[in-house]
Amino acid sequence: MTVDVKICGLSTADGLRAAIDAGAGYVGFVFYPRSPRAVSAQEAGALALIVPQGVRKVGLFVDPTDEALAEVLRAVPLDIIQLQGAETPDRVAEIRASTGKPVFKAVAIAGPDDVARAHSYEDTADFLLFDAKPPKAMPLALPGGNGLSFDWKLIAGETWKRGWILAGGLTADNVADAVEQSGARFVDVSSGVEDRPGVKNPAKIEAFIKAARNATS
Repeated sequence: MTVDVKICGLSTADGLRAAIDAGAGYVGFVFYPRSPRAVSAQEAGALALIVPQGVRKVGLFVDPTDEALAEVLRAVPLDIIQLQGAETPDRVAEIRASTGKPVFKAVAIAGPDDVARAHSYEDTADFLLFDAKPPKAMPLALPGGNGLSFDWKLIAGETWKRGWILAGGLTADNVADAVEQSGARFVDVSSGVEDRPGVKNPAKIEAFIKAARNATS
């Protein structure tokens, strides 16, 4: 079975085209002002025009208000909402109902307690996304895209009601190991295909997608 790939944090037409041309099934736009990958609703709306049918457009938000979501959705034809903040299961359900969009809920993982907490979202999110929890020594860490990985074996063999996505510190060099150790069938990358925060490298995107597609769990 082919591993699905999402390239997140796309902010330029060149990066977006590279992801599409390399075969990404999902492309992500970040609507979190603190991120170096952030785009405005207007910028993302223009980029969305490049995306062909069959490639899913994902909008990443961090604890968004209803107004913030509505503003983006008026300008950008997103297919999926990704929630990367401290949203509760009830809030996930509210956003899913109010937007009419499927929701990916990110859960930061560092240990078994985090894996247990992830199960609380299974009845409200459409997919779970497992990312690395930043250490306390990184007080300015972003909610995602920090280039950190976690122990993939923490989720290996776990049974989930929903599909799930592996993220956090993935690169072309380690994605095959990550897939093998975790059992992932869907991976998400942002910083691992960049030259510096927010600047995607087309060659790294192509190499990552090729490595992910050749991986086996």
